[in-house]
Amino acid sequence: MPEVKGVWAHPAGGSRLWLTVSIKQLYGGHSKQAGLIASQCHAGAYANRVVVVVDDDIDPADMDAVVWAMCTRMDPREGIEILRGCWSTALDPMAYGKDDPRNARIVVDACKPWSRRDSFPKVARSSKELDAAIRAKWAHLLPRM
Repeated sequence: MPEVKGVWAHPAGGSRLWLTVSIKQLYGGHSKQAGLIASQCHAGAYANRVVVVVDDDIDPADMDAVVWAMCTRMDPREGIEILRGCWSTALDPMAYGKDDPRNARIVVDACKPWSRRDSFPKVARSSKELDAAIRAKWAHLLPRM
């Protein structure tokens, strides 16, 4: 798969149930293809539940950034694929049954839409320096991150 920039297997999913893949999109359908491949390659296929694909400006290990991409770049109508009858294990609490160790999973395309890549709104945010200054001044009132 071309232009994969990073992959993160989230520890909350036992480093198996949740994969995030960061890519630099090269063509229409690239992000969906990357997610489907990640969900079916050996490491992603066995007992996986969620694969999220994000653009290369998102750190796949930064769950706040991944959730932000899902909230701002994913179209639920077009960006979610449900796969049924996938390879899992009897240890999977969501397996179809004791004698049927398959499961279902989702592939989430949280990338900017290919057809709108040139016109998609730019990310608006403060600088890292300003963020650090605000956090330093108001740390006693802000949640830890």
